[in-house]
Amino acid sequence: VFGMYGSFRVLLQVLWAQLLCGWVLGSELTFELPDNAKQCFYEDIIIGTKCTLEFQVVTGGHYDVDCRLEDPDGTTLYKEMKKQYDSFTFTASKNGTYKFCFSNEFSTFTHKTVYFDFQVGDDPPLFPNENRVTALTQMESACVSIHEALKSVIDYQTHFRLREAQGRSRAEDLNTRVAFWSIGEAIILLVVSISQVVLLRSFFSDKKTTTTRVGS
Repeated sequence: VFGMYGSFRVLLQVLWAQLLCGWVLGSELTFELPDNAKQCFYEDIIIGTKCTLEFQVVTGGHYDVDCRLEDPDGTTLYKEMKKQYDSFTFTASKNGTYKFCFSNEFSTFTHKTVYFDFQVGDDPPLFPNENRVTALTQMESACVSIHEALKSVIDYQTHFRLREAQGRSRAEDLNTRVAFWSIGEAIILLVVSISQVVLLRSFFSDKKTTTTRVGS
């Protein structure tokens, strides 16, 4: 009974750690960025905290966007222009609110769909006494391995979902272009056919002859 209770308690700790990873650490969002628009996000960070900003343009135009990251004093830590995707890691040098912005101001009519993942700090320990002197039990070691494997699975799922969404967007855009091109070709063929029929009829139509009498 005690063994089953211990296993159940360990599994609850694994689930709770997964929830903490989703609630506490940073932000993850997919949002629409209209043309000629700029969207900024803010995050309070403590000095010495390691952070990672990762973003990718999912749909829209040439799949590019401007990105800028600033510290609480307004100093630029990261700035890239017209990037499709990128990742930037830094350690906070001061306490305060950090700002990162995505800009689509260079686009006049195309809106974008942007995904970003802003991770702040390291994952919380799976077990409260994980740094204890004694070694982990076999069950605890297995739970730690499962926890790391689940994080890798989540990262891979997010990556492939973004690729699937980007591929679908490209396919739909290509399908729309092919459809318009086919309609244009059909119209051109129709016009050419009608023109040829009219031209051929003009060749074989009877020409009226006119006669002129000359008086004596």
